[in-house]
Amino acid sequence: MNLLYTDIEDQLRASVRDLLADRALPDAILARCETDKPLDLDLWRSLTELGVGSLHVPEELGGQGASTREVAVVLEELGRSVAPVPFLGSAVLATTALLGCEPTDAVRELLDALGAGRSIGALAVSLAAAPGSAFPPTVRADGSALHGQVRSVADAGAADVLIVPAVGQDGARLHAVPVGQAGVTVTPVVSLDLTRPIADVSFDGATSTVLTGDAESAVDGALWTAAGLLASEQVGVAEWCVTTTVAYLKERHQFGRPVGSFQALKHRLADLWQELALAKAAARHAADTGGVGDEGRLAASIANSLCSTVAVHAAEECVQLHGGIGMTWEHPAHLYLKRAKADQIALGTPGRHRALLAPLANLPGPA
Repeated sequence: MNLLYTDIEDQLRASVRDLLADRALPDAILARCETDKPLDLDLWRSLTELGVGSLHVPEELGGQGASTREVAVVLEELGRSVAPVPFLGSAVLATTALLGCEPTDAVRELLDALGAGRSIGALAVSLAAAPGSAFPPTVRADGSALHGQVRSVADAGAADVLIVPAVGQDGARLHAVPVGQAGVTVTPVVSLDLTRPIADVSFDGATSTVLTGDAESAVDGALWTAAGLLASEQVGVAEWCVTTTVAYLKERHQFGRPVGSFQALKHRLADLWQELALAKAAARHAADTGGVGDEGRLAASIANSLCSTVAVHAAEECVQLHGGIGMTWEHPAHLYLKRAKADQIALGTPGRHRALLAPLANLPGPA
């Protein structure tokens, strides 16, 4: 296991950070959140031009042939800027589920379209779904026609193709469903995280393309990979909060001296920095394993349960230590607090992941 970043990862980070610094400024994100189109699809297309949409897709399937480590680097930067782009829904969840299917022509075409940014995908499972859960039973298949509903699907509002787990006479299958046809209804719902919208998706006879392969394994594998990688986004959120708070406390003066010079605040920041350092190591381990196998699942659950808690704590401290300005709508601190809290309940809560990792670590479960 290597927790250090490679030169290629550093170069990827620099490219993504430069683009986000130019196109994802806090004022622009706040203004976009007040509209009915919170996702910045122009920014997403620019990111896919850098190749981030297909990083962990093998070269023989038209991808970049990188690994989940590079995906984690992108998620760190997206967390640091809370950029409103459908990376988690399309490039992580939907793409990883497709990689778990047999590489038929239909799967190859979908992977190519998602990676190039010509299409946006979403895996039709609840954002709150935890890995290790039963195959979603809410959508039933009658041949290639689907009926049912899935609630709280991440990035579904921007998607033009849905990867839908459904149960039919042939058992569990994954279906590719074009959005916009009769029989598909996508209804936006209020999300705590203004920068990651969710939607309920209903199917009433929608036609689909059945994807061959082990659907149960594909969905569970996508959830495990995404849960482990989400820890890197949480690290990015926490790092922005710590860095921004330290800078503010150096500039803010009271009683003729910088606020950051007071010992009580130094202790709080030191504790937070220590938590962040531990979270980075856990997230890097999860990114290195990709949520694959027992070791990967153990790393994913450790990272997710730890990093989500650290991100929320860092965001809370950011709001509090900024004083009055931290409580205002104009300051972006609330975006980070909302992203951190939404991430904490996404893809399994910390308690759920601790329950999942207990048997993997040979620990006794709850009585």
